[in-house]
Amino acid sequence: MTTPLRVLVHGGGIGGLTLAVALARRGHTVEIAEVRDELDALGVGIIQPSNALHVMREIGVLDACVAAGFEWEVLTICDPAGATLARIPQPRMDDAPSNNGIPRPALAEVLGEAARAAGATIRFGTTITELSDDGSGAEVTLSDGSSARWDLVVGFDGIGSPLRTRLYGDRFTPEYTGFANWRVTVPRQPEVRGVVMSTGNQTAKALLTPITDELMYLGAVFAEEPGFRPDPERAHEQLAERLTAFGGPVAEALSHVKDPDAVVHSRISQVTVEEPWHVGRVVLAGDAAHASTPHLAQGAAMAVEDALVLARSLDTEDDVAAALAAWEARRRPRAMFVQNLSRAILKEEMGAATTPEEDELLEIGIPGAAHVLVKPY
Repeated sequence: MTTPLRVLVHGGGIGGLTLAVALARRGHTVEIAEVRDELDALGVGIIQPSNALHVMREIGVLDACVAAGFEWEVLTICDPAGATLARIPQPRMDDAPSNNGIPRPALAEVLGEAARAAGATIRFGTTITELSDDGSGAEVTLSDGSSARWDLVVGFDGIGSPLRTRLYGDRFTPEYTGFANWRVTVPRQPEVRGVVMSTGNQTAKALLTPITDELMYLGAVFAEEPGFRPDPERAHEQLAERLTAFGGPVAEALSHVKDPDAVVHSRISQVTVEEPWHVGRVVLAGDAAHASTPHLAQGAAMAVEDALVLARSLDTEDDVAAALAAWEARRRPRAMFVQNLSRAILKEEMGAATTPEEDELLEIGIPGAAHVLVKPY
């Protein structure tokens, strides 16, 4: 497609910003509608596996990501006491690094600067209030009262996607898995030079992820009732109580957790849009279409892959409809593989019953999945 498009991206998270960079650098007019007032990036840190870093290289921000984060190559598996059980080298996609841990705010800053430099506009404090799609374009009104016509509207607006609700009603809503994720930033221990995962206890899993030379985050997964929320006054103590069986580097990390406000708690849910991800000139991507559990560290990686493949599909196809069909045909099998295997790993680690289909996936395992996912996306 040689004619520049007008593209509205609904959501300024990792996937939306990546798409904005990729499209604006190709000469398209791109505007991001972001409901927040700034790119403050909720959460602590994030793992960028090699396939995600390959996308960062393709959009020109790999060096900035690595400079802001902590590059690592080996996954260490420990027992709850902290004794090493295995050290697993991580594969690379082409010449991209194996992995990079990075603070979420730092990644948001890198991508936001790149989007602006490429010519994209970020409109903060706005969301879509009205949308009318006639098949050749979409008339959109934003919450600030502005209206415009767009050739394509892309929903990178997360697991709670308002755009998904607009397209499909309540047919595809987040499904709570029964488990929750706790995360907190702590000083990096010198020996933690890659992800250290402590497992072997089917009531909890803990991991340490370096995100800068000075910092790492402690993450932990527990089974929890749907209505549970941490006590705002003692979330740090509740985390420590849940990790009493863990020693070694996990216990050392916990010793630095003194502030309940520093603890980030989120329920682990997933979404599967089982109908086509695009309706007319509106398309969902990333967590809005296929949110996964975090057990392969591939959620953001799938979003940035979605973004780059969509930009490439718009390059190569004759029209928008053909580009969206080609994009989804390429992306759906890979995203569903990640979602299904990640959910199976969660259930296996927590001692929950798995299906025969999940058992087949579990034969691949995390190391096998890593090698699959450094193949072309």
